[in-house]
Amino acid sequence: MFFIDTLETPGLGNRSYLAGATRTAVAVDPPRDIDRVLTAAAHRGVRITHVVETHLHNDYVTGGPELARITGAAYLVPADAHVSFDRVPVRDGDRVDVAPEAALTLRAVATPGHTPHHTAYALELDGTAVAVFTGGSLLVGTVGRPDLVEPRLTERLARDQHASAHRLAAELPDSTAVLPTHGFGSFCSASRTAGGDGTTIGQEKASHEALTQDVDTFVTALLAGLDDIPAYYTHMGPANAAGPAPIDLTPPERADAEQIARRLAAGEWVVDLRHRVAFAEGHVAGSVNFDAAGQLATHLAWLIPWGKPVTLLAESAEQLADAQRELARVGIDRPAAAATGGPADWLRPGERPATFRRASFADLAGFEARRRAGSIVVVDVRRTSERAAEGHIDGSTHLPLHTLHRRLHEVPEGEVWVHCAGGLRAAIAASLLDAAGRTVVAVDDTFAAARQAGLVVVESPTAAAAADVNGAEPARTGVPAGRTAIRPGAGTV
Repeated sequence: MFFIDTLETPGLGNRSYLAGATRTAVAVDPPRDIDRVLTAAAHRGVRITHVVETHLHNDYVTGGPELARITGAAYLVPADAHVSFDRVPVRDGDRVDVAPEAALTLRAVATPGHTPHHTAYALELDGTAVAVFTGGSLLVGTVGRPDLVEPRLTERLARDQHASAHRLAAELPDSTAVLPTHGFGSFCSASRTAGGDGTTIGQEKASHEALTQDVDTFVTALLAGLDDIPAYYTHMGPANAAGPAPIDLTPPERADAEQIARRLAAGEWVVDLRHRVAFAEGHVAGSVNFDAAGQLATHLAWLIPWGKPVTLLAESAEQLADAQRELARVGIDRPAAAATGGPADWLRPGERPATFRRASFADLAGFEARRRAGSIVVVDVRRTSERAAEGHIDGSTHLPLHTLHRRLHEVPEGEVWVHCAGGLRAAIAASLLDAAGRTVVAVDDTFAAARQAGLVVVESPTAAAAADVNGAEPARTGVPAGRTAIRPGAGTV
């Protein structure tokens, strides 16, 4: 008998694994907060003898070196990965015994593409693969993006991804479980719609884009679909190559109202972790809102100038601890300070909470005359790919959220109505604009409601061309020629 436990990190869209039998186990692509892995091993009553990395990760800080140190496990890293620490270099075809009593072994399979050194690991029982840990190579329906290493290598790595997918499909039984690290909302995935709870080599053969398309078709589509790269990725690879420091989750310094005010005056970031509704109804002027439940690490790490001190404001000690853990996973190690409670606890005597309005697309439609007169401006903070795929409100200004903090000067004069696909990113953007002194309204609504409200949504030329090529019948929505209703998208944040 053997087991495979999955450790979810949903905020980053990743999974790690613990696999073994009755006495020993291997940890695959462990997160930085290794206490979760140790707890899983203790629950199983096994000793971790091996820690393996499929590649040097670009989207999170690994816990591999520390987990290997604490457990005394062998630390296996692809031989061609350039690192500054001791490890066991792994090459194609290498095997290790995971659980000798159960005839459970791990075989390295070179699968370049996501990175040049990427390595998958086939878990074999009595010599037959029962699962494969594919890291960032073969994901559910797609592959790991090939553009995170070096722009000049991107096309070559995209072709390598195609070849690696075919190698896995050819060498492994159809029943082999496919267990990727990325692809569950991670920006390391080439497709943001990839995901799912389980798949096999046989299932992927039937539908996977790399296994059903020729290499040129696959590469062309893959490169055309690549989305923006989170800014903090620049820091993850070097941190993992150097060997990251152990995680430190001890409570940060407690900040009172005076210290919060001083930190804001010094230009530091004060981050309110509460839900967007609570923030809009009352907050410390100058603070910014990153909902602790809304992919905190990705959004904050993408926007904050790297190394900028951050003070966290949380409703409870539990919310604060969870946020600190999530941020540490992407290298935001130690909040400068923190406070719990609410605005009444964070404001100095005599200060009043700042507020801004929330609204729907129907509310915006009701102010169309003011918008045409220029006293209201609409700012769209979705990513470029979203705007191209789903269309945009006629006359809106496009400033993707991850660029907004350095482009505030580009926001036109007037009352700013800011929207995204579902409200979460609009709330972040509204808080940034509010902190900058703008009069702002956060549109807390799904973008599909824009057409229903009667707003004119302009279809992008790319989408229109695709519809024309596919022979789509022009939309009959009663809007002016050249414009059409939006199509509801997959993203709602």
